[in-house]
Parts: sequence; structure tokens; C-alpha cells
Amino acid sequence: MSDFYIFEYMKIDRFLNESIPEISKKIGSSIKNDYHVTAGEELGRSGREGVYDVLEAFLSILFPGCYSRDTISAEEIDFYINERLRYISYRFIKYLRDSFRYMCTEKECGDCDCGEKAGNVLMDLIESLPEIREILITDVQAAKDGDPAATSLDEIVLSYPCIEAISTHRIAHKLYSHGVPIIPRIMSERAHSRTGIDIHPGAKIGRSFFIDHGTGVVIGETTTIGDRVKLYQGVTLGALSPFDKEGNPRTGEKRHPDIEDDVIIYANATILGGRTIIGKGSIIGGNTWITSSVAPGSLIYRS
Repeated sequence: MSDFYIFEYMKIDRFLNESIPEISKKIGSSIKNDYHVTAGEELGRSGREGVYDVLEAFLSILFPGCYSRDTISAEEIDFYINERLRYISYRFIKYLRDSFRYMCTEKECGDCDCGEKAGNVLMDLIESLPEIREILITDVQAAKDGDPAATSLDEIVLSYPCIEAISTHRIAHKLYSHGVPIIPRIMSERAHSRTGIDIHPGAKIGRSFFIDHGTGVVIGETTTIGDRVKLYQGVTLGALSPFDKEGNPRTGEKRHPDIEDDVIIYANATILGGRTIIGKGSIIGGNTWITSSVAPGSLIYRS
């Protein structure tokens, strides 16, 4: 080893001995005294990796040919789904219970109904899976009908990022509608990181929804989207301002637009505001900036 490298190693070793203890002490003090993500014990147990695993199990039920780790024949489908649902039930009930407990107003959370709420949410979600699957098929068909480059439904399910984003959203939205803390956002942000499509779990989205290309799409919490709506990449359905006149966050109010049935919104259009309505059958051109309502059947574009 050359003298240069020996000198560098000695310098690093001296740094480790002299500086690391003090740096470690400062970081540790911040973790113990300021903020620690596992300060709530239950949140630590319902960590992201476990939620990711459960989400994968849900997706493998909805589209086993795409998300299952094994090839499943038609004869094995019923057995496979049965096994997956049991796996989800035994594992997810704990995450749901712990999530409710983390946000529980009861100090000890011993006699409250967090466990009962978790059970009810789990059963309702599982009972909703056939309907969620049926709606997702309309989304896949909308992609096939709306993209001349698509050659088959299989191609869309296996390769189009919008399918994973929308599938995840329809699961997360169900949980969000039951007031489940944290977990819906963990799911939606996983889809965001994997697809580039950011859909808040609070957004209400109708049937036959298609996002073409997808990268950079943002759909805010209080957005409502009707049936047969098509978005292109870079579309933002957002809020005019996240703060009120006093500088406080706008919580508990309508902040994002309503998109009615049969609307097409082209690339990089920005539509903002809780009072903004895009009327049925309208076409919104690319790179437009809209902060007020648009009448049904309108054509809005930049010249």
C-alpha cells in the first residue's frame, strides 16, 4: 500500500476516534429528545416494509399474473386467492390495529375500540376486493381503448405504470375512507416512488380512469374525478394555496378541483382550487393554467 493511502487511512482513523463520539452523542440526543419515528411503539411495528408486503399481496390477488411470485394456473386461482387472503388477514390486522392505536386519544388504549375498528376495516376491504377488481378492469380497458400503441390488455397490466398507481390508490382510498392513519399514505407514496404518479389516497376517482405515460402526475387529497377521464403526463390537480390568510394549513376543506365525466387533460396542464370544476366532456390542452371553472364541452388551450 502506498504512503498516500496509509496517510489517508490514518487521517480517517483519527477522525473516527476524535469526532465520531461527539457526533453520535448529538444525533442520539436529537432522537431521544426531539423526534423519533418509533417514539410511538405501534408505528414502529406497522413499519413501511410490512405494509409494502401486504400491499404486494393485495396486488397479487387483483392481478395474480402480474404480481404473484409464482405462475398460477386457472385451476389454482381459487386456492391461491384463499391462501393470500388468509395471509393478509393474519398479518394486516396487526398493522391496522397498531396504526389506530398510534393515533388513539386514549392514553393507555386498553379498553378502547381500536382492535374492533381494525377488524371492521379489514373485513370491509376484503369484501370490497371483487368490486375493486371489477373497477380496475374498466381502468385497464380504458388504457387499451385510449392508447393506439397498446397491443393487448396483458401489455397494459404488465408494463403501464398507471395500473399499479391506480390499483394501489383504490386500496389506499378504501382505507382512507375508514379513517385509517398513516398506512394509506405509505401505500400511495410507494406507488409514487415506483411509478412517478402521485395520487393522494383521499382523492375520489371514478371508473375507466386512464393516465397515459404518467410521470409527474399529481392528484390532490380533495380532488374528485368522474368516469372515463384521461390524463397525460405532468398534469397537476392541486390547491391554489395550502395556507389560509393567517398562514395556517388549509385542513378540513375542499382545496382541489372536480373533474367531471369524459374529460381529457393533456400534458403539463395545471388545474387548481377547490371551487374549480372542469365540466363534462371538456378537453384541456397542454401547458394550460386553470384556476376557475370550465363549462361542459369546453376546449381550453394555449395558442
